[in-house]
Amino acid sequence: MQEIEFELETEYIELIKLLKLLQIAESGAQAKIFVENGEVVRNEEPEYRKRAKLRKGDVVEIFDVKVKVI
Repeated sequence: MQEIEFELETEYIELIKLLKLLQIAESGAQAKIFVENGEVVRNEEPEYRKRAKLRKGDVVEIFDVKVKVI
């Protein structure tokens, strides 16, 4: 599994924006589909909210990628 550390420079980042920024999703539409299909796990729980606010300490897993928000 690939592990990525994402350094947060604001209070939070929305889930779909993170997926786009890290090029896990090619577009916002694709990122929304990943979330709607239940392919995203946040802090070991399925995350279905496209605009979920990720903050420092959150861990997101999708496919074979684990993203730690620092």
